Amino acid sequence: MAIAPYVPGKSTAEGGAKAVKLSANENPLGTSPHAKAAFAAAQSTLDRYPDPGACALRETLAAHYGLDAARIIYGSGSDDVLHLAAGAFAGPGDEIIFVRYGFAVYEIATRRVGAVPVVAPDRDYATDVDAILAAVTERTRIIFIANPNNPTGTFTPRADIARLHAALQLSVLLVIDQAYAEYIGADEDDHGLQLAMTAPNVLITRTFSKIYGLAAERIGWGYASPAIIEAMHRIRLPFNITTAGQHAAIAAVHDMAFVEAARAHNATWRAWLADEVAAMGNHGLRVVPSHANFLLVLFEGAVTAEAAYKGLMARGYIVRWLPGQGLPHGLRITIGTEDETRGLAAALRSVVEAPR
Repeated sequence: MAIAPYVPGKSTAEGGAKAVKLSANENPLGTSPHAKAAFAAAQSTLDRYPDPGACALRETLAAHYGLDAARIIYGSGSDDVLHLAAGAFAGPGDEIIFVRYGFAVYEIATRRVGAVPVVAPDRDYATDVDAILAAVTERTRIIFIANPNNPTGTFTPRADIARLHAALQLSVLLVIDQAYAEYIGADEDDHGLQLAMTAPNVLITRTFSKIYGLAAERIGWGYASPAIIEAMHRIRLPFNITTAGQHAAIAAVHDMAFVEAARAHNATWRAWLADEVAAMGNHGLRVVPSHANFLLVLFEGAVTAEAAYKGLMARGYIVRWLPGQGLPHGLRITIGTEDETRGLAAALRSVVEAPR
């Protein structure tokens, strides 16, 4: 009962009214047409179990990224893979480190296996590698890092990731959660995947729920050394990703034009929205620099995040208020379509400028 349940972003406004949903970091461009077609075609096999080894999906990912297919794990979203890591490598009395303002699933996965959560302080909402290293003890079994981080959008540079890994004993598993990795440029790559290719104690996790637009199908995957993957497979549920989801994910990997369009759209409108919010700085609003498909907006003036959250909902926009993650003064706002983003900015301005 010490586990605080995961609270997803709202899908409807108060009273069930229709609203623009910018609370779950979904792709505003939808899903690749090729992935949709593959999903539809796979529905003719509803009477058969999915491929338990996800062989075609693993081979596709291996060919795309230059990996060994045998070293790919898969699950119901990357959340599932994170839980598998905790279940395989930690238990009662062990410690798992994650950062303050890190992804909520890390603490849930830690407590679920009876391990002790250890929260490392942040550095202005970003991951502080030195603080993580200072928290390591002989009982540390896993370190969870999201890069870019959710819900802050901050990014840990390649040199810091390398420095963190180099300082760890091989008995500590470094899990680099790359759910938003496709939103960063090639020159910003943290080399987490390269580390997982060569280091015996690094696991990277990724998802098809964000830039690929397959959130409904819950397809996640990870890559690590053979020993790590073999241990995780021992506790993985059989048939854990659907047939249609596997086929849609394969088609999504092949449609890089859609991925590039989604990345470009996000970069354009994330920068635009950040500038709009920065212009409201005289009302106490501050944007945390983001490398993901959302912005964390901090309310440090007279207008509270709660008031802004309710005000935006009254105007037809649902964002994510984060008191349960230690950010009662923050709203996480997903980058939407052009119309949604412009409308959100106008609604936010009307909220903060409203007479009080």
